[in-house]
Amino acid sequence: MPNESITRMAIFPKNKIYTGSAMFAIAVFLLSPTHPGAMAQTDPENVLTLKINEASETVPYKDYSGWFSFTPSLSFDKSYDSEMENTDFCPQKNFICDLLLTQQDKFHAKKNVTISFDEEKAASFLEKLSTDVNESPTNAKFKMDEGKVSAFVPEENGFELDREKSLEILSSSFKDAAELNTGKEISLPYKIVRPEIKAGDINDLGIHALIGEGKSDFKGSPGSRIHNIKVATEKYDGVLLAPGEEFSFVEILGPVDGEHGYLPELVIKNDKTEPEFGGGICQVSTTAFRAAIYSGLEITARKNHSYAVSYYNPPGMDSTIYVPRPDLKFKNNTPGYILIQTKIEGTELTFSFYGTDDGRKIEIDGPHILERNADGSMRTTFTQTVTGKNGSTLIDDTFNSFYDSPSKYPHPSTETLTKKPQDWSKKQWEAYKKANNL
Repeated sequence: MPNESITRMAIFPKNKIYTGSAMFAIAVFLLSPTHPGAMAQTDPENVLTLKINEASETVPYKDYSGWFSFTPSLSFDKSYDSEMENTDFCPQKNFICDLLLTQQDKFHAKKNVTISFDEEKAASFLEKLSTDVNESPTNAKFKMDEGKVSAFVPEENGFELDREKSLEILSSSFKDAAELNTGKEISLPYKIVRPEIKAGDINDLGIHALIGEGKSDFKGSPGSRIHNIKVATEKYDGVLLAPGEEFSFVEILGPVDGEHGYLPELVIKNDKTEPEFGGGICQVSTTAFRAAIYSGLEITARKNHSYAVSYYNPPGMDSTIYVPRPDLKFKNNTPGYILIQTKIEGTELTFSFYGTDDGRKIEIDGPHILERNADGSMRTTFTQTVTGKNGSTLIDDTFNSFYDSPSKYPHPSTETLTKKPQDWSKKQWEAYKKANNL
């Protein structure tokens, strides 16, 4: 029995003009969804594999075929033997075909499908692909040891997809509809992105001296809180801050959840104190804030906690953060780079800032408790005055803190959980029990 999709074809020779009913017959034929010339036969298993550096992305046919539009047509070629089995089929009344075609013509009709590349759709795909595969460069990391700075992590190049050249390659990779139906592997071009800081730049950074330190003590913290402090602290060890650059604690911190190594612990949120992933990170932000203050840096964003917390004594020199805000921000107003180095000894956390000693003088007055009430609420203040080598005032800032009564932020019945919450995974619960010796 002849193939149904073939027997339904109409045949029209090349170089003839069709009008009226004949043109309608051609249109019906060309646009018929069952006609093999209307769309290339598809294999749902076909995929396009895109290689970008060492990354690889597979694109199913249903997606990449959307970058093209298909235009079916017929031509008449005496050197071509038509694959038609039934040359007498016509989508309209047979007399139309009989008028337009000779019997000889019917044996040399050739179906064609031309494809057109949709740059807008492909460009949209490449834009999304670039966000998935691009890799940012990694700056070299340094440490200060016995008064000398050295690199302990080398720099690494990054790369980004060259979207303009990739678009050109995709547009020329498929010359006809048949090629769309064969799985392909295409390598897309990319650009190397160099890091800003290299190990060889060590002598050009201006890191020669300790310019300030901040300390805090988290004695009495439960195991899960200590765990979170250690995880967060590691993110700031070796951070470099360029001259004039603004430091954002939240930006460097990144996501705070179980997938990034944090355990649930108490946080102040929504007018109550409750367990949440990352509780205790404010110990880290508070310590960084103090280091910035004692280094004579310009504080551009800081907020105190809702109520005074003993971990952050003395009250008035704390800094609360929460992703995405509030944030702790300060600006490097020194002439050289600042290298941040962190360490934990026992229950004491230290942030050390190394950089260029430009002769500035830093005076901190306070913190002073202006008001203390029986319910635990209080007001505090301290000032930061920074004077340049020539005697000019660089900073004269006052930090006022207003603390509510802790009773307004009720704690849960116990600070240590004894039962796995329903939305925790088994792995998270096991990590929590281990950290808290349960």
